[in-house]
Amino acid sequence: MKRTPHGIVPTAAGRAFFARARAAQTELRKAQEEVTQIGGEGLGSVAVASGPLGMLLIVPEAVARFRQQFPLVSIRIVEAFSTSFLPLVRDETLDFAIGSRIPDKLDPALAFRPLFRNEFVIAARKGHPMCNARSLAQLSGADWILPMAVGRRLEDVFSAAKLPLPQNVIDCQSYTAIVTLLTKTDMLAITSRATLAASFARGLLQPIAVAEPMPSYTLGMFTRIDPPLTRAAAAMAKAVTVVARSLARSIH
Repeated sequence: MKRTPHGIVPTAAGRAFFARARAAQTELRKAQEEVTQIGGEGLGSVAVASGPLGMLLIVPEAVARFRQQFPLVSIRIVEAFSTSFLPLVRDETLDFAIGSRIPDKLDPALAFRPLFRNEFVIAARKGHPMCNARSLAQLSGADWILPMAVGRRLEDVFSAAKLPLPQNVIDCQSYTAIVTLLTKTDMLAITSRATLAASFARGLLQPIAVAEPMPSYTLGMFTRIDPPLTRAAAAMAKAVTVVARSLARSIH
């Protein structure tokens, strides 16, 4: 520990020791839980994180499937982006996390397992007055919603088409609000094609097929390389995989 004008804070060595100690404590707890699970008691806990897309499209059904096998296991679900949840997967606060493949080099203690590849589309309400547009230039004057973590993609799409970024842009940090705004107004948004295939959007939203190429991304699962997942966490990961593959088939 060291003293600073703001109080006593741990040193770099102290922080490293604390991280290792917390991971060791977590492993002991998981070992105890796994023994009870193997013994048939079905107790223990699972902690999972996901970005907004996985939270909407994968997590609910995966939890329902998991509950059929492990009705007594407590579940903790965290909604966060990779910058927040990857350190928690690394120190075993979380068993695993669902998110998009990151462009940066992944921490060597972590592994990424792809679930499916998805593309972005321009989404609009059914019957939108611009639904027959076939180029970004025709859409540049529309009101746009800027979903969380998509801002750079919107800029890249318009830049690649040698068009200025639309001026009428609403920054929105809620997927629920985005879907509601799209269905109730003439606003547009770049969003995942999987979102349009989801039950809450099916029949309400449609893609506008422009000639310009749209970006894509890979959604997957982040885990530690070792130790292995507990029996319950592995069952939850399997449920996530089954739901994700079913979703992938529905959008292609």
